[in-house]
Amino acid sequence: MSVRTSRTRLITAATSVALAAFSITACSDTGDTKTATGPSLRTTAPATAPASPTAPSMSAAAPSASTGGTTGKAPATAPQSTGPKPATSTPTPKTPAAPAAAKPTTCEGSNTKTTAAPLNRPVNHMLLTVTNTGSGICYLYGYPAVQFGEAQSVPPVITDSKPQAVVTLKPGESGYASVNLSSTDGSNSSNGHTATPLTVYFHGPSGNESVGAGAHPSLPAQGAYVDESLKVTYWQQSLDDAISW
Repeated sequence: MSVRTSRTRLITAATSVALAAFSITACSDTGDTKTATGPSLRTTAPATAPASPTAPSMSAAAPSASTGGTTGKAPATAPQSTGPKPATSTPTPKTPAAPAAAKPTTCEGSNTKTTAAPLNRPVNHMLLTVTNTGSGICYLYGYPAVQFGEAQSVPPVITDSKPQAVVTLKPGESGYASVNLSSTDGSNSSNGHTATPLTVYFHGPSGNESVGAGAHPSLPAQGAYVDESLKVTYWQQSLDDAISW
């Protein structure tokens, strides 16, 4: 045998072996159910395991809180007010405090108004009226100290006319006194005269001193005729008491 013939056989044998190996591999890759070594493992087990029951999805079971239910939009939220809250009730207005009452004082020319008027009955008498013009109570102490013209003394008081209590005048109230100008029978006419003007002074609590300013009530144009019978009553709370003397 020649060398060429031997090499040809060797190549042929190698080729056969390679084809046989390729055939086995090809059968294995194509899923052939029979091979030279026995059944394929692919035929003894299912390709995939059966799917296990799947729990329902939470997103499918209930609408998402972020999507606002089936509409897919969250409900609108009212804006929160940051300003002051309105009052729930009307505040009760405060009642203003009442002004303090003025302290009681003595009646005198600066806190009263004094008038003088002739009386028809009793005759030859004149009525003095003192009205409280202040803001508090004032007291009329004693009797009026009257001065006609340039007289150097005041007439005496009728002792029996003294009231039981001091005359007390509230704002706007009046007190009274009568002046006996002259005798009714003319017994003292020789010493009488017509006087003008008239000044009325006021007493303090002791009844002896003159306090405050005097009053200057107007007299009739012809003045007032006075004589030695001139005298006055104490201050009275009522008009009737004043003219009864």
